[in-house]
Amino acid sequence: MASFSIVFMLLSASAISLHLLASADDKIILEGASLVPIATTSRDHSFWSSSSGYFSFGFYSYGKGYAIGIWLVGAEKNTTVWTSNRDSRPILTSSSPKVVLDNGKLVLTRAHEPETHVANSSFLTVFSASMLDNGNFVLYNKNNKTIWQSFDYPTDTILQGQFLATGARLYSNSNNTNHGTGTFHLDMQGDGNLVLYGRKDGDRPQDAYWATNTAQSRLPVINYTLYLNETGLLAVLNRNYGIISSLNDDGTSYEITERNGTIFRATLDADGIFRLYSHRREEETENLKESMVWSSIDNPCQVRGTCGLNSYCTTVDAESKSLCIPGTDYADSIKGSTPYCLRKYPLRECRDGGKENTTSYNIKEMENMYWSDNPYAAVKMYPDQCRKSCLEDCYCGVALYYRSNGLCTKHQLPLKYVRRDFSQSTTAFFKFGDTITIDSNNTLEKTPKSRNQGVTKNNMVQIIVLVLGFTIFSLAALAIFGIYAFKIRDLRYKRLMDIGNLSVVGDQLTLRVFSYNDLKRATNGFKEELGKGSFGAVYKGALNRGRKLVAVKRLEKLVEEGESEFLSEMRAIGRANHKNIVRLLGYCAEGSKRLLVYEYMSYGSLANLLFKKESKRLDWEERVRIAIDVARGILYLHEECKTPIIYCDIKPQNILMDDFWTAKISDFGLAKLLMPDQTRTMTRVRGTRGYLAPEWQKNIPISVKTDVYSYGIVLLEIICCRNNLEVNVEDPDEIVLANWVYKCFVSMELDKLVIGEEVDKKTLENMVKVGLWCIQDDPALRPSMKSVMLMLEGITEISVPPCPTYSLTFM
Repeated sequence: MASFSIVFMLLSASAISLHLLASADDKIILEGASLVPIATTSRDHSFWSSSSGYFSFGFYSYGKGYAIGIWLVGAEKNTTVWTSNRDSRPILTSSSPKVVLDNGKLVLTRAHEPETHVANSSFLTVFSASMLDNGNFVLYNKNNKTIWQSFDYPTDTILQGQFLATGARLYSNSNNTNHGTGTFHLDMQGDGNLVLYGRKDGDRPQDAYWATNTAQSRLPVINYTLYLNETGLLAVLNRNYGIISSLNDDGTSYEITERNGTIFRATLDADGIFRLYSHRREEETENLKESMVWSSIDNPCQVRGTCGLNSYCTTVDAESKSLCIPGTDYADSIKGSTPYCLRKYPLRECRDGGKENTTSYNIKEMENMYWSDNPYAAVKMYPDQCRKSCLEDCYCGVALYYRSNGLCTKHQLPLKYVRRDFSQSTTAFFKFGDTITIDSNNTLEKTPKSRNQGVTKNNMVQIIVLVLGFTIFSLAALAIFGIYAFKIRDLRYKRLMDIGNLSVVGDQLTLRVFSYNDLKRATNGFKEELGKGSFGAVYKGALNRGRKLVAVKRLEKLVEEGESEFLSEMRAIGRANHKNIVRLLGYCAEGSKRLLVYEYMSYGSLANLLFKKESKRLDWEERVRIAIDVARGILYLHEECKTPIIYCDIKPQNILMDDFWTAKISDFGLAKLLMPDQTRTMTRVRGTRGYLAPEWQKNIPISVKTDVYSYGIVLLEIICCRNNLEVNVEDPDEIVLANWVYKCFVSMELDKLVIGEEVDKKTLENMVKVGLWCIQDDPALRPSMKSVMLMLEGITEISVPPCPTYSLTFM
C-alpha cells in the first residue's frame, strides 16, 4: 500500500508538471472579451474553448433559455460539468444577456437588471481568464496568478486532477433536465469519511445511505480530500496525500496506462448515485464515447430519498419505481408525479387502547420490506401475535416482523426510506381502514361501505305484510300529528311576529327571527348560490325590499336537539361582535329547518383573491393589512369573548372580505351543530387537510395553539399568494409551502417568495418569522395570538425561529 501511495504521488506530481508545461498553450482571454447566447456575426462568440477543444465555457441551452457553465465538447449527450449560479432561472434571450470580462470582473449583464457575477470573485480584480484542457476555468490577476478557479467550487462533478477538500460537497442536479441543486449530496467529512446523504439540508446519520467507512479520527480535521487522477483512479487521501481508500481499485496492482485521449469525470447523478465515467475520443468520428467505470451503488432503491414519505421503492428492469404503501395514495391523486403519499382512511377515536377498533381496520401483509425508522416498540413474538398487536394498538400504523429472530417492531406513520429488498427476511403488516377521497378543496370525504342485506323466500310474505301494516299506521299517525303541529306552529309564529325580535338580556345582542317562507322569498327561492361549505350552501338574499343584502346559510346534518338548545347556541354566537368577525343577523328554526342570516360580504373569500389566477393579485400592503385583520379576529375569539372559542378550521376559504376590504372570519362556533357522522371536513379531527396542527395526529389535547398553527399556514399563503400544497411547480422543493419558505429564510433568499413585487423587506422578514414560529410542531413553542399581533405590528422583537419539522401526512 505504501508503494502504491508513492506511485499515486508521482502521478499527481506528473500531472501538475504537465499542466505547468502545457499552460503556455492555453488560450488567454483578455479584458474586453464577451459572450452572447447566439452568435450572429463573426465577432460574436457564445463560448470559449480550451486549446484541445475538449472543454468549453459559455452559454449552453437550458430549459426555455440558457445557462452559463462548462461542458464536454463532442459528448454523446449534453454533459455539463460545472454551472454558474446553478439555482438561477434560465437566462432568456429577450433580456439581451452578455458575459463580459471588463473593469476587472467577469459578469453577466442583462437589460433592465443588475449585473450578476459569473464567478464569485467580486472582491478581486480580474485581468484575464483561460479555459484549461483539464476542464478548469481560471481567472488571473495582472501578475498572471490564479485568483479564482472552477475546480474550487464544484457543483455535481469533479474532473481528473481535481480535489474535493474537507468540508466541500457535490450536490446532485434536481433531475436530468434541471441543473438546480438537488436532494442528494456527497460530503468529504473532516473525519476522513466520504458519505452520501439523502437530504439537501443536513448531515444526519439517518439520512446517509453510502460511505467509504474510512473515518480516521473522532475529531474533525481539514486535511482529507477526494482526488481523481489522470488515469481514472478515484481515491480518498490523508493529510500526507497517502491513499486511505481507493474507491474503484484495490490499490495493489494499479498500472499506469496511456490515456489515449480519455477524459475521466466523477459525478453525483440526479438519482443520488455517485459514478465514475470515462469519455474516450473515437478516431473515426472524433466524438467522445461515454462508459461507466464505477458506481457507488448497484441497487437504486438503496438511495435514501428516491421515494417520499409513505411510499416504497422497488426495482423494475434495474430502475427504481415509487409505489404507495397500503392504506395510502398519491398526494392529490396525481399518480407518479408527487414524491409522497397520504393516508386515505380516517383515524378512529382511540378506545381501550385500540382493542375496540379492530373491526374498523384490516391488515395488508408484504414480504421483504425494509426501512430504517426507529420503532416505538420492539418485542419478540410470533407473526400472528405481531399482526394482532398492531391491529389492536391505536398508535401502530405498521409492524415489521423479522423472521430471522422473531422480533416485532411497531411504527407510526409517516414512514420514510422504505424499500422492497429481497435480501431482507421480513414481513410488514400495514394497517388500513375505510378509504377516504381528497376533494378539490383539500378536504377529506369518507367513501361509505355498501352493505348487502338478503332475505329468504319463505320470509318475503311476512315482511311485505308487516311493511304495509306499518306504512298505513305511520301515514295515519303523521296525518294527525301534522294537523296539530301546523296549528301549534301557526300560533307560535303569530306570537313571535307580535313580539318582533327575540328578546335577550345582559350583553347578548338581539337576533331577528325569520320564517322559512320569509327567507325563501328573500333569496328568490334560494336561486343564487354564493358557495357551498362544510355546514351547507350559502345563498344571496335581500331584505327591506332589496335595500339590505344578506347571506343566508341553510344548515345541513344538524344535531337533533330541542329548540331551547338551538336558541341558546344562537345567543352564544350572536354575542360575538367584532369588526373582523362576520356578523350573525338572525336565524330561522322551523321544525327541522335551520337557517342563519349573515351580513353580506361583497368580495367573497380570501381564497378566491389569493389562489385564482384570473383574480387580480392583491398588492403587498393589502396583504399585510389582511394578515393583521385575521390575527385580530382570532385574538378576539381566543381572549376577548366571554366564552373563549377554539375555531379549529382557520383557512382562506373561511375568511371573507367586505365592501371596505376588511377581512372577517366566518362560520365560527358552528361545529357543535354538526351531526357526529359529518365527515367532509369535521370528524373527531376538526379542520381541513393542510391546515391541521400536528397534535391532531398525536392524540393529545387541543388548545388555542391549534388555531395558531393554522393561522401560520394561512399567513405564509398570504405572503406568497399560493396554496400550501402546489404540485405543478418547476422546483420540487416548492411543493410544500412551509418547507420552501424555511429554505428561502435560512438561505436569505426571501425575495424568491415575492418575485416581481416591491415589498418592505423588513416587514417581509418579520411576517415570515412569525409564520414559522406559528407552525412549530410543539404547541408550547408557538406564540399566543396576542404575541402574534405584537410581532406583526412591530412592537415586539422576533427571534430566529427553529426549523419546523413539517409533516406531509395530512389528516
